Amino acid sequence: MKKMLGKTVCAFVAACLLSAPSVWAENIKVGALLAVTGPASFLGGPEARTLEMMVEQVNAKGGINGQKVELLVKDTAGNPEKAISFAKQLLEEDKVLAVLGPSSSGETMSIKKIFEDAKTPLISCAAAEVIVNPLASWVFKTPQNDSLAAIKIFMEMNKQGISKVAVLVDNSGFGKAGKEQLEKIAPEYKIEVVEAEVYDTKATDLSAVIAKIKANPAVQGVINWSIVPAQSIVVKNIRQAGWQVPIFQSHGFGNIKYVEAAGAAAEGVIFPAGRLLMADLLPDGHPQKALLMQYVKDYEGKYKETASTFGGHGYDAFMIFEKAVAIGGNDKEKVRTSIEGLKNLPGTGGVYNFSATDHNGLALDAFEMMTVKDGKFVPYTSK
Repeated sequence: MKKMLGKTVCAFVAACLLSAPSVWAENIKVGALLAVTGPASFLGGPEARTLEMMVEQVNAKGGINGQKVELLVKDTAGNPEKAISFAKQLLEEDKVLAVLGPSSSGETMSIKKIFEDAKTPLISCAAAEVIVNPLASWVFKTPQNDSLAAIKIFMEMNKQGISKVAVLVDNSGFGKAGKEQLEKIAPEYKIEVVEAEVYDTKATDLSAVIAKIKANPAVQGVINWSIVPAQSIVVKNIRQAGWQVPIFQSHGFGNIKYVEAAGAAAEGVIFPAGRLLMADLLPDGHPQKALLMQYVKDYEGKYKETASTFGGHGYDAFMIFEKAVAIGGNDKEKVRTSIEGLKNLPGTGGVYNFSATDHNGLALDAFEMMTVKDGKFVPYTSK
């Protein structure tokens, strides 16, 4: 009798376990490789804080498909070697469903093949187009492609009658990729790169580089393509040299802290950016406005700092992950396929339309031209 009762109880418990998977389901593990500290912390810090806030919000609503999300953040400090080590740890030890980040293009390129081999989705927060072109089956990214940023800059230069430019880039992966795109696309817009210089990301003074390009009387405009802290130094050194040449920056300039670092020298800098920096100026009914306004309100209310483009990259990475998991469940292959199927999805960077051949999903219309006026970002109007 006792044996029969024991078997009945065991069978009942087993049936309960099978009939209530949401109660007993494991957490959804997602990793994040971000430069929370170090010279690229202006990128990774806002991204990490954004992810933590979003996971908190999602879990407060019951998680995704009834499963709570467990976020595992690894601080790479912007170092590709650390990114490689932490990537392997997240994949082999933590068994994550996907990874968000890294913050920089160089880090992302150092781990791209690792995620291809592991058949695990990677949604990068870095901008270089080489991250997704050539296509990698398991690698996606949220920032707009650098080729589109170059096109927006050249279109504005055409309006201003600028035809000869100097290109300055840092020696990061982002800088290298940007230089290639700028030199490749310039001829299509009848623009000639008459000076091209590469400098160290750790440089604290670039006066010599500025003096060299300033000595070329043909230069009508300067394009700087870099990450912190160099982009602020370039601007300061140009103005300190008494050179009032138009300065264009890449879409990596979208953090007000860069403006603060450059001070008055940042006034008038022109750059392409997503609409996060002008959310309150968007017309009611714009597909991005409600989302952008809510993100800015939530982030600035929680962290008491200005929301940046880079935090937005983190927002979009998690949003894409969340949507894909809601469709595909806790399954890597289905999540990957689900990302490729996401259409007309508003994010902070634009409206995403992914496909099997497009793992960025953004077009030229994701950008607006911005400038700095009175220490603030404002929409740019051609003169």
